[in-house]
Amino acid sequence: MYRALDLIDYQEALEPWDTVLVKVNLLTSDTYETGITTDPVVVEAIINRVMDLGKRAVVVETEGGTTSPDTAVVETGMMEVIDRLGAEYVNMRRLPEKVTLEVEDPSAIDSFEVARVATESAIVSAASLKTLHHTAITMGLKNMFGMLTTRWKFSYHRFGMNKVIHDICKTLPPTLTVIDGFYGKEGRGAWSSNPVKMDTIIASSDPVAADATGARVIGIDPGSISHVRWLHESGVGEMNDVEVVGDGIEAVYRQWDRGL
Repeated sequence: MYRALDLIDYQEALEPWDTVLVKVNLLTSDTYETGITTDPVVVEAIINRVMDLGKRAVVVETEGGTTSPDTAVVETGMMEVIDRLGAEYVNMRRLPEKVTLEVEDPSAIDSFEVARVATESAIVSAASLKTLHHTAITMGLKNMFGMLTTRWKFSYHRFGMNKVIHDICKTLPPTLTVIDGFYGKEGRGAWSSNPVKMDTIIASSDPVAADATGARVIGIDPGSISHVRWLHESGVGEMNDVEVVGDGIEAVYRQWDRGL
């Protein structure tokens, strides 16, 4: 994790902000070996780097999965890390101050509600490496769907999730993306697929490049993923001209079974 972060310009990206939100994936209380939730080791490294810069580190999630994040943060071992390092945990849905963000030239949704702190802080999307039948992948960009503070997130599916992800990330892009590929999850969805030990981390200050690289690592053309392609076309990030440093895609490449 430290090597991945040190290979990117994370210090420059975080420099303008006093507070850094680490948006984890805590859909359930399943631990990291399942490939469903973010590995606490990943979060520990991010918190350490953030606090080394003298910034406030806050691990965040909202309601919307099968388990309350308030339960999952404890049962996955995440809370032990947060407490030990002196960081904070916040369920953003419980924060009293919310703001509505308007989407410019929307594909599906005109606006969405987030906690006010999300608009006043850097955001690190600390996502898992996973595939999903209706969005092809669920990585750093899809993880930002969890920034919405509405309890009934499933209602957004009727608009088309690729379009919703596009609108959210165009309006509120993450400052940094860290994709936890120690264990991934191949198949059609989190509960109908298999964990895959990948032993890799993908990190970038470009959210589109991060997910495009994550797709390539598991044998998917990022141009075939609607929300990745649209966000590239909207100028949020780069899909094709991506410089990969570190060990490179070939070192960890594996063609995943997506259950199609």
